[in-house]
Amino acid sequence: MRMSNLHHFTEHHRYCVSREFGLSSLDGRMLGSVYQPMVGAFAVSLYRLLFEHVPAESIGYSEAEQQRKLFLTLGIEPNEKGRKFLVEQASMLEAVGLLSTSRIYMAETDDYLYEYELLPPLGPAEFFATQHLTLLLRDKVGKFAVLALREQFWRKEPEEWSRRSLNKENISVPFYDIFQLNTHVIDYELEQALAEVATVRQPVLQEEPNIGYSDIILRFPRESVNRAHVEKLRFDHAQMGMINYIARKYGLDTQDVSRLLDEDGVFAPDGELILDTLQHKASQQFRQELKRQEKREIAAAKVVSLRSAAEEEPPIAPPEQSVEMEYYVEVPPQFMSKCDIHQYNMMLRNEPYTRLLQTFFPGTVPGQLLDIFDNINLNYKLKSEVINVLIHYVMTLAATSGEQRMNRNFVEAIASNMLMKQVNTYEKAVRYIRDQSKVKGKGAGAAAGAGGTRQRNYAKGNRPAKPEIPISVDDGTAGAVSEEEFAAMMKMAADIKASKKKGVTKTQ
Repeated sequence: MRMSNLHHFTEHHRYCVSREFGLSSLDGRMLGSVYQPMVGAFAVSLYRLLFEHVPAESIGYSEAEQQRKLFLTLGIEPNEKGRKFLVEQASMLEAVGLLSTSRIYMAETDDYLYEYELLPPLGPAEFFATQHLTLLLRDKVGKFAVLALREQFWRKEPEEWSRRSLNKENISVPFYDIFQLNTHVIDYELEQALAEVATVRQPVLQEEPNIGYSDIILRFPRESVNRAHVEKLRFDHAQMGMINYIARKYGLDTQDVSRLLDEDGVFAPDGELILDTLQHKASQQFRQELKRQEKREIAAAKVVSLRSAAEEEPPIAPPEQSVEMEYYVEVPPQFMSKCDIHQYNMMLRNEPYTRLLQTFFPGTVPGQLLDIFDNINLNYKLKSEVINVLIHYVMTLAATSGEQRMNRNFVEAIASNMLMKQVNTYEKAVRYIRDQSKVKGKGAGAAAGAGGTRQRNYAKGNRPAKPEIPISVDDGTAGAVSEEEFAAMMKMAADIKASKKKGVTKTQ
């Protein structure tokens, strides 16, 4: 029982006891012979006193009473020394697994309520199989006493039963061979009634438990400037609820929440938690963790593939799939001299995307480009034939477009759009890139590799587009000059030359 201030544990505080078991004769013997040497007679007496709070023939909760009853029954003075002694006895019961203590804060009375949940003692087989309990008992009574105690709880089997030559056959009859249940009718009233009168501890189906204030403050650095602000969250259930919501939203554990609360800008100067800032930082961490997870999955997949290739036999290649003429795509310019349209489309349909990438590059495929499509294959789970059409599309755009468009964001944007539209076959992929080409105004054949220049439209709103400026064209008649025009031109040139000579003479 962790108790930092004994004023929070007095005879005036209320308590209740809960248990879901009963004590048998074997359990009583375990308490007296095994547990009592470890924790002492007073602690075992406290355990039995708490057990009697609930009637022996029942399970559940006891009535809520003041702890003065415990102090008076056990003969403990209700002072600081007595409180400390009772805390020590309860702590020993908790350490050996006989007691679980919880403290509940009651907001309406600004006080605490203590719940003592009793746990059953272990049976002989389970106890002596638990190493730390056996070693503690050895330290208390000695090795030979432990062996003697263990022998007292066991009765040996008859000698004729220990023969290995005997064959043991289970001839028990199962339940459904004798009894038949009417499972066609579901009795909801019975299930609801059983749930209402259920025992004290029903299993709660909760995927992620809530993060409590104690979980955060135990991991929060004491020298942090935000320590005082975090301590104010102790009774602020609204903000703790928002913290738990953000933690579940972005998959954060207690350590992550404590680290985020320790960062600058999370709390206002008056100690108020800035939820937008906390959510922004949590989102950043969530995205970084996703990127790290993607890299780990890619690396692990590569290792698994290399090991499987080295250890196992090569898998049988799937049968080659044909391509219908209506789903043919045009051959890119860099493949014109290598293959015809039939060979190229068969390659798109049947080759792995890694082999297809190698055909686009004369040397080694750039590692960054290979990582992009590895990520799409491993994380997006696109088929190889769909990835091949995607490679054809982006490679064609990169070759025919005036801008460099081969980057990670562009390729992943197309792949995510394919996933949203459920493009999972070769035919759907071809139709997708044709539709994209139509949307971009490049025509139905542009996505299949046809060249073209990018058109820019400068029209905004209802204003007309930028007017075209006429360009003069040389039709061959511009050089024809008559004799009169030529003479005039020569005279003009002579006058200009003479005027220049006169200007030079005056300056001298």
